[in-house]
Amino acid sequence: MDQIEDEHHLRTAAVHEGEPRTAIEGSITMPLFPSSTYVLGNPEEFDDIRYVRLNNTPNQKAVSEKLAALEGTEAAVVTPSGTAAVSMALLAHLEKGDHVLAQDHLYGGTRKLMDSLSERYGVDVTYVPAEEPEAWARALRATTRVFYMETITNPLLEVAPLDEAVAFSRRHGLVSVIDNTFATPVNFRPVGLGFDVVVHSASKYLNGHSDVVAGVVAASHERVKRVRKMMNLLGVCLDPHACYLLQRGLKTLPLRVPVQNANALALAKALKKHPKVAEVRYPGLPEDAAHARARRWFKGFGATVSFLPRDGVEVAERTMRELRIAREAPSLGGLETLVCRPATTSHAGLPDETRRGLGVADEMIRVSLGVENPEDIIQDFNRALGS
Repeated sequence: MDQIEDEHHLRTAAVHEGEPRTAIEGSITMPLFPSSTYVLGNPEEFDDIRYVRLNNTPNQKAVSEKLAALEGTEAAVVTPSGTAAVSMALLAHLEKGDHVLAQDHLYGGTRKLMDSLSERYGVDVTYVPAEEPEAWARALRATTRVFYMETITNPLLEVAPLDEAVAFSRRHGLVSVIDNTFATPVNFRPVGLGFDVVVHSASKYLNGHSDVVAGVVAASHERVKRVRKMMNLLGVCLDPHACYLLQRGLKTLPLRVPVQNANALALAKALKKHPKVAEVRYPGLPEDAAHARARRWFKGFGATVSFLPRDGVEVAERTMRELRIAREAPSLGGLETLVCRPATTSHAGLPDETRRGLGVADEMIRVSLGVENPEDIIQDFNRALGS
């Protein structure tokens, strides 16, 4: 496995990996192949038949190769959404009667998916506090197969003891799965710490232009093959045009994310000083609980900031309405700065009591920083908060 040692190598890989080694009709970039089916040839097995549903057409394979190179894994496969990536990674490694350990503070959509595993598939899930490894051991069963975590949690921006999670998983023969969406491979590559499977919502930073919905599972050849077989069985595949756009977006990933990291740090510092802000969460702040771990493992602290304005939901709503640069929208990771209240977006599907118990307050605002001028962004928030 080739190692990307620094940001300059990463930038080269983002541009060139997964591109045709021999130019197709002289094209410098990977062309778009809209064909759903291909000349049969002599496939050795069902999954080798060239067909878009079987996840082996030119655009699907090309973008998967680029993603594997960026994450430092042997292989990768793209999916139609981030949730599809999570579900395929889990179902490919679980059977009826198995058990999953999952970090308690997860993205709301992932939590809903986990909750459905028992009812629909006969797989039990136990949520464990990330800061209490002794609780992991207490929750362990003979049927436990997977330990699931997020690099930086959504929206609380916590960083768990990831190294201990890897060691725990190896000690007990568990498959360690991590959602690296918020960090991106620019800031952190989980396989370097020992994680088995990496998933992303590629709709976010990987694509970076707010015009694609996609996901990715990256791991060893063997594990990705298991995931692809599950996808082929269930009819899960990413359209070639979305593959093409994702491949285009990935080329600028190492250029976009450092700018977004810097903007997030600048805004977090400004919000920290603002008299109308009660709390700011961002791993790049030295006083943040996640800072020590983030500084130890990450090359950047991410492009998302969460904060609580004083005086509750009404002020939070008014602040978002008054913003002129930042737009209110439910996603993140694009070139533009976006804001939302996780209580009404990412965690809206959870019961209020559960959501608040996880620390996601009604008034919390999540900010996904874009690439605009940082002074303009700070001025926008200062004016909106002062309104």
